[in-house]
Amino acid sequence: MLSPLGPLVDQATVEVDRRRVVEIDRYQVLLDPPRSDLVALVDIAAQVADVPLATINLITDVSQHQIATKGFDASVCSREDSMCNVVLHEGAPVVVADASKDPRFADNPFVTGEIGEVRFYATHQLVSPQGVVIGTLCVFDTVAREITDDQERALVELAERVVDLLELELRTRELAASVAELERARDELQRSNSQLTAFAGQVSHDLRNPLTTVRMSLSMLAEESEEGAPDPATSTYLLSRAERGTERMQALIDDLLAYARIGGRIASKPVDLGLVAAAVRDDLAEALSGATLEVGELPVVTGDPVQLRAVLQNLVANAAKFVPAGETARIRVASRRVDAGWRIEVVDHGLGIAPEDRERVFEPLTRTHEQVPGSGIGLATVRRVVDAHAGSIGIEETPGGGTTVWVELPALPE
Repeated sequence: MLSPLGPLVDQATVEVDRRRVVEIDRYQVLLDPPRSDLVALVDIAAQVADVPLATINLITDVSQHQIATKGFDASVCSREDSMCNVVLHEGAPVVVADASKDPRFADNPFVTGEIGEVRFYATHQLVSPQGVVIGTLCVFDTVAREITDDQERALVELAERVVDLLELELRTRELAASVAELERARDELQRSNSQLTAFAGQVSHDLRNPLTTVRMSLSMLAEESEEGAPDPATSTYLLSRAERGTERMQALIDDLLAYARIGGRIASKPVDLGLVAAAVRDDLAEALSGATLEVGELPVVTGDPVQLRAVLQNLVANAAKFVPAGETARIRVASRRVDAGWRIEVVDHGLGIAPEDRERVFEPLTRTHEQVPGSGIGLATVRRVVDAHAGSIGIEETPGGGTTVWVELPALPE
């Protein structure tokens, strides 16, 4: 009959192994070439014990890794073959004058000649600051021998120094990562501050006109009231002007907020751009009144459906808006496969964008046609969405005149 404690003991062993593997992974020394500082320390351990062979072993749940050695080449063996694994649970160093006469090690392949012919054997646990035994500092010889108490104490100290070196490298690496993160944050802050300065100037400029309209309308209403009963037609006109001014300010603020929200976490799911285009056509029914919109076959891509809809809606709305006076918009949305995935094109025959402005228009609050109302946020929003989807965007001239905006998005994984 199995002991009722058996499963509990097994679970406890699994947990100890799990913690050991986590600790070892933190030090990142299993796959790298032997570190010179650890090799030097192993050499000192061999000198202290006056033996030709020494090693630092890290023991995972399945293997023993010799990460630094003296007198032989480092290797990896199964945990079952490890001599140190047999006494890894011991709370004190283990020193054996002749392992071939110790029942714990007599049949071990490192003793029998299958792997080695160890006789003298001394192992000292490596304990992390979290109290987890991650391996051993081991010294050994092929002949039986003894060591003195002073040698034993020195080996205990050296085992502690092994852990100190591992911790020092870990803390140095963590510090370097923190410094790099701070530098990235500093650079981003500088970029944000620069962009914020530009935002402040542009926003104050763009808000000034509708705000002036509102103030003038309200001021004229106040004058009308002071002079007597205001004329209803005049009041209606002035109120209408004030309302349009507030609507323009609200639209600009909404665009700014939408731009600020782009770039955070995005959903990652299949998005049928054909269905998205149909929804965009419905949303822009008024803006597209009188225009012709041809939509070709569009692919399914991976991304955020809300944000990708914002991309198509902004591009189609721009194509409908930037047309010469008295003309109607002619717009075509098409797609084709490219090396990076799918290329989506929104083609118009409108006012066009000068070559020198084709990069600048992606900056927030940039407007190239002042006679056409807008906030200058749309294309900046589109670029942020495309960047967040690991895509790319560009502008070309439409043959015969106009603008072709292309977006490349990664294909749906097969």
